[in-house]
Amino acid sequence: MKTDPRMDAYIARQADFARPILEHLRAVVHAACPEGEEAMKWSAPTFLYKGQMLAGMAAFKAHATFGFWKGGLVTGDTAEMMSAMGQFGRLTAIDDLPDRATLEALIRKAMALTDEGVKAPRNKHPKAPFDVPGDLRAALDGNAAAAATFDGFPPSSQRDYVEWVTEAKREETRAKRVAQAVEWLAEGKKRHWKYENC
Repeated sequence: MKTDPRMDAYIARQADFARPILEHLRAVVHAACPEGEEAMKWSAPTFLYKGQMLAGMAAFKAHATFGFWKGGLVTGDTAEMMSAMGQFGRLTAIDDLPDRATLEALIRKAMALTDEGVKAPRNKHPKAPFDVPGDLRAALDGNAAAAATFDGFPPSSQRDYVEWVTEAKREETRAKRVAQAVEWLAEGKKRHWKYENC
């Protein structure tokens, strides 16, 4: 496996309990996936296979984690998946992991999914539906251009405006935000329009 010296540095600066866990995981991945490569993604050690994310690991103050990019497709959904990043919960010792043969089998399963072209599941946590508050809807209905823009936006862009208005703590602030929203919408602008061309 192609190694990355940044992973060596990452492991070296972790707590005493975490280093053996990370070194063990690294060795198991190397053994099961010798044609893979190491990388750092989001400042954490990551393993790639055929240029695609295979698995990642990380260490925190009191625990470490290991998880497959295609998560539940590899291990099945478990309660541990929800307790920390990764599919094996909060790791504080090597014994918290499945035995080496089981881990290697899971790694080969993750590789097979990549070979088969299976993509990681998306949007596992869809956002809850939202309602446009009455004051914002009334203000929009009073300005045809603003209403047309808002109603033509995708739900994510509508949600940006709704959350901005409803998060106001004082009525005066909320009223100012409603007025500002109508002004921007009448100009065809999304809520974060200032940052779109950065």
